[in-house]
Amino acid sequence: MNSFAREKTVREGSPEKRKAILSAARDLFVREGVDRVSMDAVATRAAVSKRTVYDYFGDKRRLFLAILSDVSESLLATGRRAIEEHLPEDAPITTVPQLEAAFTALAIDLGATVVGSADFSAGFALVAQERLRTPTTEDDIETAPMQAALADRIAHFADAGLLDTDNPRLAADHFGALTLLLAYERQPVPANADPDQIRQIMIDGAHAFIRAYAKR
Repeated sequence: MNSFAREKTVREGSPEKRKAILSAARDLFVREGVDRVSMDAVATRAAVSKRTVYDYFGDKRRLFLAILSDVSESLLATGRRAIEEHLPEDAPITTVPQLEAAFTALAIDLGATVVGSADFSAGFALVAQERLRTPTTEDDIETAPMQAALADRIAHFADAGLLDTDNPRLAADHFGALTLLLAYERQPVPANADPDQIRQIMIDGAHAFIRAYAKR
């Protein structure tokens, strides 16, 4: 996904109030559309004054970008934590079956924490709405850092002779397409998502990835 221009908030202020404003704005923007939501409505939903919303974010455009930045940072933290847990640098992985088990565990973890997350789903839905309204927009949730972290681990296992690729970043993109993107396509609404189906999609995706990239 393309990156977006990050803009700093006008004033950092209270982390609790900032979080409440971002949550309120995200939910309202997704439900009603960014152009239909007033800063008054955001303030009311967040239980803060309109002055506080303007003090923290300046205007609706900066508030919108702050939502994307917040989701991007949360996604990166989630991805890095999962990668470090399941594919750590010192992992005792010496065979392809062991590597498939590790990638499968990673995929299942991401299925539960990303695909199953209402917060991430709302962020992606917000981006999709804005693209329908403004097809030329480059505003997006930043996924490149998480993909880069995964590509680094793929490169490590390619160097170890377990994976066959000279383009780890492309391989990371393929892993994401076979797991996260497919799961989002099949289970787009977290509230109605079937955890067992998401889990199976992730297992099948990890298996397909290893079949495609395992060293032979």
